[in-house]
Amino acid sequence: MGQLYLQYLGGNRIYMCRTCETHIADHNELISKAFQGKHGRAFLFNNVANVICGQGEQRILLTGLHTVADIYCSSCQTVIGWKYEHAFEESQQYKVGKFIIERALVFKSGDWVDN
Repeated sequence: MGQLYLQYLGGNRIYMCRTCETHIADHNELISKAFQGKHGRAFLFNNVANVICGQGEQRILLTGLHTVADIYCSSCQTVIGWKYEHAFEESQQYKVGKFIIERALVFKSGDWVDN
């Protein structure tokens, strides 16, 4: 097994894996907080770091049928959300290539004020 290299996010507001404290996303990549995951509230991000994408599968979500792939923390392999690979509804195309991170599976680190 090779050496695991993790990306360090240099921003001052970072979301980290709740299990192992690996950097997952910079707050500047946040698109929306108005999403729902398996464990409650979820966030839509443009980009994330230190994740591994699983196999894509079709799921019926609140907004219709999508092809999604679970994403895992690359350090501890905890499922922390999913990546939208395909949207079958025209109105949902903006999600393709974006990432959902479940709020219950990450924590905030850095300089947060009222967020």
